[in-house]
Amino acid sequence: MKKGIMFLILLIMIGSFGFFFAHNKAAKSNVLTKAADSKKTEQMESEKKRIQAEKEKKEKEEKSKTKFAPGNVMEEIDALNAKEDTEKVAYLTFDDGPSRNLTPKILDILKENDVKATFFVIGYMAEENKDLLIREKNEGHSIANHTYSHNYKKIYSSPEAFLQDLQKGNDVLKNILGEDYNSKLIRFPGGSFGNRLNPFKEAAKNNGYSFVDWNALNGDAEAPLVSVEKLMQNLRTSTEGQKQVVILMHDAPAKTTTVQALPEAIQYLKSQGYTFKTLN
Repeated sequence: MKKGIMFLILLIMIGSFGFFFAHNKAAKSNVLTKAADSKKTEQMESEKKRIQAEKEKKEKEEKSKTKFAPGNVMEEIDALNAKEDTEKVAYLTFDDGPSRNLTPKILDILKENDVKATFFVIGYMAEENKDLLIREKNEGHSIANHTYSHNYKKIYSSPEAFLQDLQKGNDVLKNILGEDYNSKLIRFPGGSFGNRLNPFKEAAKNNGYSFVDWNALNGDAEAPLVSVEKLMQNLRTSTEGQKQVVILMHDAPAKTTTVQALPEAIQYLKSQGYTFKTLN
């Protein structure tokens, strides 16, 4: 009887040990599986970040290398920069206006310094500030087309949509400035850099447009409000070593420091031997 009881107890102990061992092994296996899954997820996330970082780096490098658009205006400037005897010329350009609060101040500063500039005008802004557009023309500045809407999603939906928006902008400028206004010079919102816009650039050229980007800037588009000191630093850095510079600035309503920095920018460029011309 005692032997039977002892044998039964032994069986129970062996069974319990087996259950504990199997359960513990399963638990460990589950933990290891979760750890492996977690590590795999981390690796996938890390790989995604790496791929995205590489993509952004390549895009940045491509934009950095592609200083000049294939439109004939920038090709001409590029060719001039390659010549040793080229005079130093600065083309001041202002995008996204005219604005009621800033454009008059910019025009005042340009007049005081006897400097002409090129204004890349947004059509709907011109409709709201017709008198400023007329003043730009009367004071000898160049006026060019920066599309009617400046709506990236709309204008870059197709080359056809881009051309339609350009034509609408051109019609507005003609209506305000007169039928003799016939500039075919444009600037792509955001610039024409990179291969993605090749179909749009081809469409523009096939329709008689010349487009121009920039090879220098004050960086006023880098943030809602950039300090005067930073604007001047950007200008000095981006113009260094160049003879022909197309300088990107903005006369949109929020760019107040661009106006504040403009007199200093003009004096700096003059001190570096630049004269000023407009793009036509």
